[in-house]
Formats: sequence, C-alpha cells, structure tokens
Amino acid sequence: MRALPATANIARVVERTLSIIKPEVVARNQIGAILQHVEQTGLRIVATRMLQLDRRQAEGFYDVHRERPFFQSLVQFMTSGPVVVSVLEGDDAIARYRKLMGATDPEQADAGTLRKLFGTNVEHNAVHGSDAPDTARTEVAYFFGEADLVPR
Repeated sequence: MRALPATANIARVVERTLSIIKPEVVARNQIGAILQHVEQTGLRIVATRMLQLDRRQAEGFYDVHRERPFFQSLVQFMTSGPVVVSVLEGDDAIARYRKLMGATDPEQADAGTLRKLFGTNVEHNAVHGSDAPDTARTEVAYFFGEADLVPR
C-alpha cells in the first residue's frame, strides 16, 4: 500500500468572513481596487453593499472594544462616511483575507497587503476582516441575512 502524502489529510475549510472597506478608502474611490485584490486571491464575494453607519450601528459592531481608549475615535471614524461591507467565501477565507489585509498598522504591514497599499495609519488602516470563525458568523449576521448571501 502506498502512503498518502501528508497534505492529503489536511481538509480545506470553506469559510465566510466579513470585509469592511473603511471610509477613507471609499472617499478616495478605491473600492474597486480593494475588491480586485480580494478576487485575485481566489476569494468569492457572495454579498456586498455600501452603507453609512450611524453611531448606534458602529457602537454595536465594535462593542467588543467599548472599554478601549480608542473606542470613541473608532466609532467617530467609522461613521464619518460610507463603508462597503462584503461577505467573502472560500477555502480558509478568514486566514487568507487576514493575510491579504496585512498588519493593523500599515507601516508594519508587508508589501502588497491591503493595509500597506491603501492604509494611511493604524486608525485609518483601510479594511476590517473577521479574526475567527465565531466572530465571522456574528459579524456577517450583523450586516446580512441568509437571504442576502449568494454562493458562487
């Protein structure tokens, strides 16, 4: 009997993750550039919409950071202009999108990542992405119902 290669036992996980293109990127008309990078990585966009977050929505979404010193400035920033929220789907979508996003601080991000290319500083870092499967489910449900998602 032939042994299977080590990679044969590794199951790929098709996941969904939330992406937010933040107000500064929308204001600079760079939505398409971000989405092009997403699609070039092989992730599929299964839902997307532009919206203007109000204070209640932003505070609810970022509630996990409520006690942090940056919470109020984050809410103010995220309500300063329209955002584009999307659901991305694919094998290991969470890890793949986080790698594409790069480090939170654009100055620390690797070349070619979204935050390096489009972010201006640690607070205006171009994009948000879910950090774990449970977070992704909660974040996706915050903006989209199941009927909004169109698998491809």
